[in-house]
Amino acid sequence: MPSPDESPAGDTGDLVLLRDLRLIDGTGAAPVPDAALLIEGTTIRWAGPAALLPADLPPAGRLGLGGRTVCPGFIDAHVHFALPGPAGNPLQGLYELPTYRTLKVLDRLRVTLENGVTTARDLMGLDAGFRQAVAERRIAGPRLLVSVTMLSQRAGHADFTLASGIDGLAVAVTFPETPPSLVGSVDDMRARVRDLVAAGTDCVKLATSGGVTSPHDQPDWLGLRPEMIRAAVEEAGAYGGLPVAAHAIGRPGIEAAVRSGVTSVEHGYALDDDLRAEMVDRGQYLVPTLLETTQDLDPARTSPSAYEKGVRWHRIAQESVARSAAAGVRIAMGTDSGLAVGHGQNLRELGLLVDLGGLTPMAAIVSATGEAARLCGVGELTGTLEAGKAADLVVTDVDPLTDIAALGEPSHILAVVKEGRIAIDRAGVLGTGVLPALLH
Repeated sequence: MPSPDESPAGDTGDLVLLRDLRLIDGTGAAPVPDAALLIEGTTIRWAGPAALLPADLPPAGRLGLGGRTVCPGFIDAHVHFALPGPAGNPLQGLYELPTYRTLKVLDRLRVTLENGVTTARDLMGLDAGFRQAVAERRIAGPRLLVSVTMLSQRAGHADFTLASGIDGLAVAVTFPETPPSLVGSVDDMRARVRDLVAAGTDCVKLATSGGVTSPHDQPDWLGLRPEMIRAAVEEAGAYGGLPVAAHAIGRPGIEAAVRSGVTSVEHGYALDDDLRAEMVDRGQYLVPTLLETTQDLDPARTSPSAYEKGVRWHRIAQESVARSAAAGVRIAMGTDSGLAVGHGQNLRELGLLVDLGGLTPMAAIVSATGEAARLCGVGELTGTLEAGKAADLVVTDVDPLTDIAALGEPSHILAVVKEGRIAIDRAGVLGTGVLPALLH
């Protein structure tokens, strides 16, 4: 129940003061045990120890949180909202109209937001229209960043052409008018990146190695020639410094991605110490997607080759991440939700980063807040609870520093606020009329 220290915003100029809370701000600083947050409209005006609140504080709606912990809204840097997760088969999209597939995406966006993710980077599947609809609050969902599609060579990880000749990726996963995903030359790569810029991409997604689910390749095969990767990085840099995310599992694909200057290595299972050192020197990120590697593989839902690849490479992944973290590689949280991982389970990744990756609970939180925001290019907007940032926050009834795995349980995500608006308030901790609802 709300604290007795509750009053509606009323005529307070959209100012709301949250008090009696424990603050974890996403910077890595120690928690503030008796903290306050002043929200003005969509942004944070002040955050810190309650004892240091400005004496000349203007009139504000007030709400006490009963000592509960407040974290920044979390960021998942690697999701696929167009994919169904274990609830369905991606090839089901072959039998569905794009309008029907769109409605299923809306539900995935909503459940992801309500379980604590206020920003998500979709690395293949959604076009910029979804981003616009979320930004305009026409639909509920995390703040979206989209790569639109994923680029690879023929017989690479973006080539899901079936024996029938049907392109499973184009028909079942992405939406109409998506630029082509297969690239045949350096010039073709430059043209494809420009097409993506015109389509409104926030980042460029490359498949520099083969993959587990793709039908024509192996994870330890090179998925794009280095000269093509370099061309993509150069073009992305020319268009405002767009980040480049590289799906890279085996060593040849990782090496080509790292040395061509990508922004992040997605998965990075076969990283070795030499490549880790290069990533540290270059300031490149690793997005480990551990949650995907812990899912039970179902031979009935995948091809025999994909099942065999998954068993092998998931074991390698779990053995690799701790060495990467110990080497000082920058880690950002990503889950690959939509493949074997169901939507809305994103924060289970935090516990895995601690248990398998060797991160401290605080470092895991930072990987999903401040660090993920910097990787995604939104560090000036969100990722930490500081003055001037968006009022994206999560209220929980657990101490994440002693039980971080509990954040993966929706029952412990008591409330989620995005840009100063309530996305969900499961336990009624945010009262009535103090903060506005997201879609009203």
